[in-house]
Amino acid sequence: VQLQASGGGLVQAGGSLRLSCVASGSAFGDYEMSWFRQAPGKAHEFVSGIGTTGLRRYAGSAKGRFTISRDNAKNTVYLQMNSLKPEDTAFYYCAARRFARATMWSQAEYWGQGTQVTVSS
Repeated sequence: VQLQASGGGLVQAGGSLRLSCVASGSAFGDYEMSWFRQAPGKAHEFVSGIGTTGLRRYAGSAKGRFTISRDNAKNTVYLQMNSLKPEDTAFYYCAARRFARATMWSQAEYWGQGTQVTVSS
């Protein structure tokens, strides 16, 4: 499985961005998909995940502001980010794990290349 993330950019605080992650290969519906982020000098941080049945999980920092969704017909997972804050600035990565959740970076089986999100104050 290869993952390609896109949609990052520069936005002012309070703004919105939608990240996309397209997966190559078949059986996308078998994979639990996650979004992680990494700010400079920090470890990878779980942001959100969506299971094969559509069950959603959010980190506390994302709850109420971010929404994860998936379109299995398009092999794509999305992360809609609203009310962005400067502390959301990071590289955002999508990740996949077959038939199990990945809420830690090391639990994922596949990782995308990352897309930069910068939120100015």
